[in-house]
Amino acid sequence: MGWGRLAAAGLALGLAGCGGLAYRDAPEGGSFSGSLVVVWLGEGSASAGDGRFLFMPVPNNELTFTRADGAVIRPGLMYTDGGSVPKFAQLFKGFGPWGYAPAYMVHDWLFTAKHCAVDGRDAPDVDLVRNMSLEESAQILGEAIKALMRKRYVAPDDLAASTITYAVGTPVARKLWEEPGRCDADKVSDADRRRAEALLAQEPAKALARRRGFVAPGAPPRGGVVATFSF
Repeated sequence: MGWGRLAAAGLALGLAGCGGLAYRDAPEGGSFSGSLVVVWLGEGSASAGDGRFLFMPVPNNELTFTRADGAVIRPGLMYTDGGSVPKFAQLFKGFGPWGYAPAYMVHDWLFTAKHCAVDGRDAPDVDLVRNMSLEESAQILGEAIKALMRKRYVAPDDLAASTITYAVGTPVARKLWEEPGRCDADKVSDADRRRAEALLAQEPAKALARRRGFVAPGAPPRGGVVATFSF
């Protein structure tokens, strides 16, 4: 996810069956609406993995996750790398970095907002996460994945879902969750925003609506929309 690559050791423990409580305890009944659009900005790096991506809210049709208790999470403009799944784990079914893309966007946004809360900044959704624990953020990811499975947007796979939910609650994730000085670093640059908007403008709205896919293909030659889904 946008806050960094998951610790391989944490995911390995999950694969071994040492996690899963956050997913098991995640409530049922959440739901998605709106549209997801991810734009490829450029090649990856040691920290950016498969590339540099930008999540773009769709005006008047923003991706929205409504929790079982009625709380609403609406991700804003942000950098993302989908699910920060180590390369070795991507060999296993259900562990692709874009397989649960809508849920990953929700979780990425919680980290983005939390960084601004830690830094004492006034930013979108800061109040939502100000007193939120890392454990609750992991549970929200589990709740969002369950919502995708319940509606059959993705195949049921409790092993993958519980492992991924466990991995985002490890000590490595906690350090990132509580790390100060990240609010400004997370901010999308004006240049990247303008470039993404220009790329998005090249994709007719009707064409975007027809492209229903969580799996980002190989990087386009000069960037472009790589992952879309409309609920």
